[in-house]
Amino acid sequence: MNINTPPSELRDAVRSLRPFFVRAAWFSLFSSLLVLAPSGYMLEVYDRVVNSRSHMTLVMLTLAVIGAYALMEVLEWARSEVMREAGLALDRKLSRRMFDVVFKGYLRRITPASIQPMNDFRTIREFLSSPVVLAMMEAPVSLVFLVLIFAISPLLGWAAVVGALLQTLIGWLNERSTQPPLTAASSSARAAQLYADSSLRNAQVIESMGMLRDIHRKWMDKQREFLGLQALASDRAGIYQSITKFMQTVMGSLMLGLACWLLLRNALNGGAGMMIVASILGGRVIAPLVQIVTQWRAVVTVRDSWARLDRLLGQVPPEVASMPLPAPKGLLQVENLVAGAPGGSAPILKGIAFSLNPGEILAVVGPSAAGKTTLARLLAGVWPAANGKVRLDGADVFAWNKNELGPNVGYLPQGVELFDGTIADNISRFGPIEPAKIQAAARAVGLHEFILALPQGYDTPIGIEGAVLSGGQRQRVGLARALYGDPVFLVLDEPNSSLDEAGDAALATALLELKSRGTTIVVMTHRTSVLAVSDKMLVLRDGMLQAFGPRDDVLAAIKKASEQAQSAARQGGLPGALPEAA
Repeated sequence: MNINTPPSELRDAVRSLRPFFVRAAWFSLFSSLLVLAPSGYMLEVYDRVVNSRSHMTLVMLTLAVIGAYALMEVLEWARSEVMREAGLALDRKLSRRMFDVVFKGYLRRITPASIQPMNDFRTIREFLSSPVVLAMMEAPVSLVFLVLIFAISPLLGWAAVVGALLQTLIGWLNERSTQPPLTAASSSARAAQLYADSSLRNAQVIESMGMLRDIHRKWMDKQREFLGLQALASDRAGIYQSITKFMQTVMGSLMLGLACWLLLRNALNGGAGMMIVASILGGRVIAPLVQIVTQWRAVVTVRDSWARLDRLLGQVPPEVASMPLPAPKGLLQVENLVAGAPGGSAPILKGIAFSLNPGEILAVVGPSAAGKTTLARLLAGVWPAANGKVRLDGADVFAWNKNELGPNVGYLPQGVELFDGTIADNISRFGPIEPAKIQAAARAVGLHEFILALPQGYDTPIGIEGAVLSGGQRQRVGLARALYGDPVFLVLDEPNSSLDEAGDAALATALLELKSRGTTIVVMTHRTSVLAVSDKMLVLRDGMLQAFGPRDDVLAAIKKASEQAQSAARQGGLPGALPEAA
C-alpha cells in the first residue's frame, strides 16, 4: 500500500469489530461441524441399530441427533446475534460522524441534498449480518470437509476441488455480467430520487404553471431507465443462480456416483458408508460459494456503498480538536478574499478586503449576481475561501469551531430555512428554552404580539420548513433566531426582502439596539431603508469591490459618478460602472 495514501476511516471502523467476527467465526465452526450429525446418525443407524435390532440404541441415537440439531440452531442464532451486535457497534462508532459528514458534505457541495450516504451506511451495517458474511465464515470449515474427502479418496477430493473452482468461475462470470447494469441502475435510482425530491420542493411552481405532466414524464423516463437496468441485472443474475443451484444439486449425485465407482474398484477408504458421507461433504464444500453467488446483488450493492462512503469520509475529514478560543468582541477583518462556490472553478469574489470595528454596521449593496450572498456565506464561516481569510478578532472564522463560535454569531441566509418544531424551538436555535431571551429576540423584530395571538403562543408548531407561516413571518422568525442571545457578530442577507413597512422599521430599530451593545453587523441589501442606520457602505460589482468607506462618503462618490456618467452619456460617452453597481 502507498504510504502516502490516507488511512480508510471506514476500514478502521470495521477492523475494530474484530472481536465480534472472531466470536461469530467460532460459532460458525462448531455449527458447520454439526452439519455432519445427520450423516453420523444415518451411519450409526445402519451399522448399530439394524444389526443389533436395539430399540434403546435407536432412541439414544435419535435423542443425540435431535440435541445436535438444537445446538446447531442455537449456535446459528448466537452467530446472528453477534453479527447484529457488530452492526450496532458500527452504528455507535460512526453514526455521529456520518451525520456530520452528510451535513458538511452538503454544505460544501460535495454531495447533493439526499440521504444516499445514510442509506449507504445502513447497507454496510446490515450487510454484517447478511447470509453472505455468514457464508464467508463457513468457508474455513469447507476446507476441513475437503480434507476429510481427500482422506476418503484423493480422487473424490480433486473432484470436490473442481466443483469449487467451477462455482468460483460462475461467481466471476456473474460479477462480470451483472456489475455494470447494477451500478448503472443504482445511479439511475439515485437520479430519479433526487429529481423527485427537487420536484416536491417546487410543488407550488409546478402546480401553478401546469408543469406536472411534463415533470412526471421526465421522472418516468428516469424511472424506466432504472427499472430496465435493474431487470437486465436480475435476468442475468437469475441465470447464474440457476446454474449455481444446478451445480450444487448435481455435485452431490456425482460425488455419490464417483464414490460408488471407487467402492466397486475397492478404492474407497472406510467402506460403503463413506459413499454417503462423501456425497454430503461434497455438497457442503461448495455451499458457501453457492450462497455467495446467489446473494451476489447484495455483494455488488455493499461494494458500491462502501466505495461511495469511503470516498465521502476521505473528502470530509474529522475535525481536529483545538484549543478553545475566547469569545470574540466583533473586530472583523477581510483579507484579500478570493472565493467561489465549493466544487466550482470560477471565482465569484475577487480580492475583497475591508475591516469593521466592533459596533459598526456595514451595508453591502450591488446588482444581482454581484457576490453579496457568497460574501455573506464566507463571513458566516459557511464556505471556505480559495485565497485570503475572514478573521474575527484575528481568528479564521471558517476554521473556528462552530460549537464555540456559533452562540456569538447571528446569520440570516437569503432563503430562510426553519425547522420542524415550535416557534420557541426555532428562535432558541433548538437549545435550552429560556423564555426571557426568546421573547427579547421576538420583540426586537416586532413578532412578540403576533406570537401571543396564536392559540399556543410560543409553543405553536410551525411544521416542516415553517409551512404554517407566511413568507414575512418566516423571515421574522429567522431574524429573531439570528438575534437570539445578543450575538457580537451579525450577518444578514436580504433581511427585509419579505418585510412590510412595520417590519422594516422593527429591523432598523433592532440593528440600532444591537449596535449600541457593540455588535458588528453586515447587511446585504437591495433596499435603501438599511442605509439610514449604516455606518459604512460597500459596493460590489462582478465580485469586485467598487467602493468602501463611510456611508456618506460612498453615497457622495456614487452621486458624483452618476452625474459624470449622465454627462458622458449626453456627450456620447460610456456610462461609468459605479452607478450601475449601486
